[in-house]
Amino acid sequence: MRAVRCHELIGPKGLRVDELDAPKPGTHDVLIETRAAGVNFPEVLLSYGKYQFKPQPPFIPGGEVAGVVREVGAAVTSVKPGDRVAATMMNGAFAEQVVVPELAAVKLPDAVSFEIGAATLLTYLTTWHALVDRAHLRAGESLLVLGAAGGVGVAAVQLGKMLGAKVIAAASTDEKLAFAKAQGASEGINYAKEDLKERAKALSGAGVDVVYDPVGGPYAEQALRAIAWEGRFLVVGFAHGDIPKIPLNLTLLKGCQIVGVFWGQFAMREPERNRANGVKIFEAIADGKLAPHVDKVFSFADATLALERMERREVLGKLVLVP
Repeated sequence: MRAVRCHELIGPKGLRVDELDAPKPGTHDVLIETRAAGVNFPEVLLSYGKYQFKPQPPFIPGGEVAGVVREVGAAVTSVKPGDRVAATMMNGAFAEQVVVPELAAVKLPDAVSFEIGAATLLTYLTTWHALVDRAHLRAGESLLVLGAAGGVGVAAVQLGKMLGAKVIAAASTDEKLAFAKAQGASEGINYAKEDLKERAKALSGAGVDVVYDPVGGPYAEQALRAIAWEGRFLVVGFAHGDIPKIPLNLTLLKGCQIVGVFWGQFAMREPERNRANGVKIFEAIADGKLAPHVDKVFSFADATLALERMERREVLGKLVLVP
């Protein structure tokens, strides 16, 4: 089989397509014939050896896959050969065949394409866990989404709207804000031009109830200063690159919570609950309530170009690789 592997920790240019032996499923595993694989910002960090786990080259990147079940282990009962499925994994998705544990495989409705299936689980499962499990977002509350045009940002905008919140999108360009509004945001803040704290306060009234922050850097403290009494600040990631240092007196003054969102650990510790969330997400997509956005589809041979585009922050929604 063919697979995209990172041979040097020099960024996207360290990728190349190799011929490898096909994997074999274990007793509790599912072998998937890949039709599409999602591209996410962690793949860029992994290619430099800067992510929170650091596999040694050569390794196969990729955290989400969609395809057709080719073979199952002897103990597998929930899926069978021929089923359409999507799955998440630590890495390894950029390959023509992948093996995942049974509980990682979520059936893909016929109405959902493989490209959409591969562009959904990592970002929408992260965001579902953040907004529903961690923040307990309620209808009528306000939600400020930083990095609102990126993969998890779009998921937060769409899920926030579906849950009945007033969604305020924050992004670095007017083009990205227009895109976020097309995904369901009711208001927008260009934090390259505007004062994030003051605009968020003005648009929300008494301050925002929930902040969804996958960006970090200098925007985190500004967003926290715009939070309402008993608000919830969701720490999702640090795409900016800098991990902010927050003055803890702000949490005292606002009676608010800073809530960590480590979806990967949640998925490992509670795989059945995580898969149930995935089923709900795909049902919402099939019903037209959510619409993951695929910006562009690349071939495996162009994986370097895809990650370079991701690194330059030129992506609206998600990128997908196909074999």
